[in-house]
Amino acid sequence: MLKILLVEDDEILSDSILEILSEIGEIVQIYDGEEALYEGERGIYDLIVLDLMLPSMSGEQVLTALRKKNIYTPVLILTAKDGLQDKVNGFKNGGDDYLTKPFHREELLLRVQALARRSLGMNGKNELVVGALCLDLDNRQAHFKGNELTLQGKEFNLLHYLMQNQGRIITKDQLFDRIWGFQSDTTLTVVEVYMSNLRKNLKPWGVDRWIKTLRNVGYLFEAVEDVEHE
Repeated sequence: MLKILLVEDDEILSDSILEILSEIGEIVQIYDGEEALYEGERGIYDLIVLDLMLPSMSGEQVLTALRKKNIYTPVLILTAKDGLQDKVNGFKNGGDDYLTKPFHREELLLRVQALARRSLGMNGKNELVVGALCLDLDNRQAHFKGNELTLQGKEFNLLHYLMQNQGRIITKDQLFDRIWGFQSDTTLTVVEVYMSNLRKNLKPWGVDRWIKTLRNVGYLFEAVEDVEHE
């Protein structure tokens, strides 16, 4: 399931888009630009659906600010502004796709799914592959060189998020907010517990070495090509 930030100030339209996108992901609704920037900076979303005409801060300003802060979450601009120059500016400001209102339900779904596949490295089988490690997202199974790995519950979610962000430093706060949610009753230490369990389940295949701990910073996931089955 994708985690999508939906930024649309028309609450009725936002609810309609929520109903459409809920088929493929978890949706967080935001109604103004400043809050959109705050949420986007957290770096926990797979994709942002962004209106351009927003209160407090325009969508163009939000997008420009995110890119200046090196936040490269894919952005689908969804707006009534349908002029050629509007579209040119949208892409120049860092947008990844552009869809004008009114739109067809099927087109929105297909564009969001296509953008997610490209940006997250998923193949046509809805699999995420890094080196010889493969996640089957439909069946929630993990395989390394054809061997199935034993992962429990949120261990799969944790590995999924790390693989999505290979080569990037991910903080404990980001992992917690992404997988457990900031409204969770548990504490940040749950990240360390699940990370430890994940490493234990990956160790028989040597894949635990792909997860590096950066003290007081977070984690970095990078494939080590010389991994051999013990």
